[in-house]
Amino acid sequence: MESIAERKKRVTRIVRTLRKTYPDVRLALDYTTPLDLLISLILAAQCTDVRVNQVMAGLRVKYPTARDWAGLDRSVLEEEIRSTGFYRNKARAVQSCTQAIIDRFEGKVPESLDDLVSLPGVGRKTANILRGNAFGQPGIGVDTHVGRLARRLGLSGEEDPDKVEADLTAVVTKRDQIQFCQLIQMHGREVCKARKPKCDECAIGSDCPRVGVV
Repeated sequence: MESIAERKKRVTRIVRTLRKTYPDVRLALDYTTPLDLLISLILAAQCTDVRVNQVMAGLRVKYPTARDWAGLDRSVLEEEIRSTGFYRNKARAVQSCTQAIIDRFEGKVPESLDDLVSLPGVGRKTANILRGNAFGQPGIGVDTHVGRLARRLGLSGEEDPDKVEADLTAVVTKRDQIQFCQLIQMHGREVCKARKPKCDECAIGSDCPRVGVV
């Protein structure tokens, strides 16, 4: 059975290899400010990052502050984000969240994890991705790709994202956590796909206990 020390070494090798494989990796969502990223993350639920980037390209200019988003007529906001899907729920989430930011944090997106997860509609995944990319704070944001690859790589046996986060936090060094998630997300999109993983093309196959097994 693999010890924690051995798993940490394997993760270090995985990160090193994926850095060489994807040298220009970055978060797939475009953003210019923490607020911009927060709203993009809300819109990204059950929507592609490409579509969210298309929608947000104009909206980040039209609505640069939390007050702009919170003060929009709901029907106008719904129409602006309609193409991201589930637009009514997302419009409600965006406005509840931005209003809370105005009421409790003087219109600025908070940096601490506890403050972020206290906002309506913000869970640990969103908070960790935001903190890592907008504020440079270590953290593991467990999206679909990170969860799937964590299980395939034998880094977690959990389905619950919070438990996967805990397992990964124990073996991924703080300095690597932000990029680890970006690299795993990229590898999940390009190679280790949900239905037909390309194991014969996998750069980290030697460190994967499930090569060839879906």
